[in-house]
Amino acid sequence: MPTRSEPGRTRTTPAAVTGERTRLVERLMEQFPHVPREAVLKEDLLRGGMAFDDSALSDNEHGDVKPKSYFIFSFDHGTLPELGEAALRRPPEEIVLTGGPYDLRRTVVSVRVNPASPYRVAAGPDGVLGLHLDGIRISDVGLPPMPDYYRHTLANGKSVMEVAPTIQWGYLIYLTVFRVCQYFGAKEECQYCDINHNWRQQKAAGRPYTGVKDVEEVLEALEIIDRHDTARTTTAYTLTGGAITSHIQGRDEADFYGQYAKAIEERFPGRWTGKVVAQALPKADVQRFHDYGVQIYHPNYEVWDRRLFELYCPGKERYVGRDEWHRRILDSAEVFGARNVIPNFVAGVEMAEPVGFTTVDEAIASTTEGLRFFMSHGITPRFTTWCPEPTTPLGRTNPDGAPLEYHIRLLDAYRSTMEEYGLSSPPGYGPAGAGRAVFSVSSFMDSLPPEQ
Repeated sequence: MPTRSEPGRTRTTPAAVTGERTRLVERLMEQFPHVPREAVLKEDLLRGGMAFDDSALSDNEHGDVKPKSYFIFSFDHGTLPELGEAALRRPPEEIVLTGGPYDLRRTVVSVRVNPASPYRVAAGPDGVLGLHLDGIRISDVGLPPMPDYYRHTLANGKSVMEVAPTIQWGYLIYLTVFRVCQYFGAKEECQYCDINHNWRQQKAAGRPYTGVKDVEEVLEALEIIDRHDTARTTTAYTLTGGAITSHIQGRDEADFYGQYAKAIEERFPGRWTGKVVAQALPKADVQRFHDYGVQIYHPNYEVWDRRLFELYCPGKERYVGRDEWHRRILDSAEVFGARNVIPNFVAGVEMAEPVGFTTVDEAIASTTEGLRFFMSHGITPRFTTWCPEPTTPLGRTNPDGAPLEYHIRLLDAYRSTMEEYGLSSPPGYGPAGAGRAVFSVSSFMDSLPPEQ
């Protein structure tokens, strides 16, 4: 029977007897009617992953679907050898959900593969792809088309997807120019991060996975994108990679990442919005980013709680420290302006066993304290929904991630805190609003009101 879950919209529960996961999702849709139902489903897919029938996999770089590029982390619930056919024929980079019994507006979701997930992407008897939950089709599934620029290679034979992949339905060029992290080993690596393992598994599988990308190769890939992206779908680039605690090629972190920004802005002035994800660096280093032409700075603070930061980010605590990290974030607003400083946190690790918060109330209270701290200074954080990759310490002990209720309440708290401080959606993430958002690794943009 129809039930109301948002003002002016109704949904119909699938007619068949619903399974446990369906009941959880529908209970939260009803409990939080002001959170878009699209965001509820999206968060559940991001935290727990989705399975793929062979009929829904791509033909890698030789087909009509943009394949998953593994642009920095694995974002999978299994290692490549555990993914079966999905390790040979990659799944799509993202999927888009529409329609179904929940009357879903267009929702872009980053693909995180989990063969054991109750969500499955499969073709029906008519050959049309759908998303199934507990065996019931709940939405239509669209796949990202292979962009024309992916069909071209660099002079040395490297693919554009390897050097400059695009995500967020083509909005963002993701330049992971340093594919490993110098926080290395159990005493330094962030406990939820698999960047170093992902590097190892990609190389072990024989896939091209360049460790340090050459500046000229990046420029050549961008030239191909610029030439063939005639619709100007790509509007921003992100420069990122692992932390640099000493030097790479004789350069410190600011100069290493900054050299790419400088070269891009000189070659393509004003073509894309330039963003850098780096550590929280001293103000003089941050000024270098700005001088090189970077417009948005992401000094990610990862998790707010002091004890959890020290336990989960031992390298960052050792080299910088939580309090200094936060001071540097505030200092960077003097360089970029508060609106253009957008630190990320990993939503869900607050509740990771054995040392995380044991109740959703405690976790939301802590995370909201962090939001209030930054938003009171005009800085708007954003977040990535935690994917518990199995090669990480927290992923091994928390294969199911954080409770879905935490993620839905976080969306509620995030929007409320933004409204409290009179802030709007941060720049560089595409449009806001359910049915409009393209940011694919969390639902924060889906849950915010559309910009007028």
